[in-house]
Amino acid sequence: MVNNNLLEKIKADAQSVLSELLGKANLKEGDIFVLGCSSSEMCGEHIGTSSSADAAKALYAVLLPELSSRGVFLAAQCCEHLNRALVVEREVALRQNLDIVNVIPHAHAGGASATLAYSLFSDPVMVENVKADAGMDVGGTLIGMHLRATAVPVKTETRTIGHAMVICARTRPKFIGGERAIYNNELL
Repeated sequence: MVNNNLLEKIKADAQSVLSELLGKANLKEGDIFVLGCSSSEMCGEHIGTSSSADAAKALYAVLLPELSSRGVFLAAQCCEHLNRALVVEREVALRQNLDIVNVIPHAHAGGASATLAYSLFSDPVMVENVKADAGMDVGGTLIGMHLRATAVPVKTETRTIGHAMVICARTRPKFIGGERAIYNNELL
């Protein structure tokens, strides 16, 4: 059981980080936001040792309404026991032509965050990878494999969510063509 002070800190930290990230990421309706989350780390424990549904719920109470209001889809990364597969809405999997895999996350194989996502999404499916437009790594879960090819770190004033370090990223199109090329700065 996580105490209420920590749950409120998780919510406040998440709101601060998410606001900054969304302000810099320039996400559009239909984009994908990947979340890697160690609820153990948010509670001050070592990753993979103390999965907490309460901590995950506190984080999702902030993330889901904000992303949903923008039409941005959440992809929730599982822990390494499920090879960092992701929970996504079936709509995302079909639109992105992603291969659906057969597994259901739970607290000790997938983690509290992915388990919660699976229960909250309207039509959840599991996929092995996505190419997300931005993301948040809470507790060192290594989301980089699920970001588009050119990831750009986003530093936020708030550096932790609960007790977990947080690292954020957005993506941008690759620069090609060299010194003679002209670039569209609106895409940056």
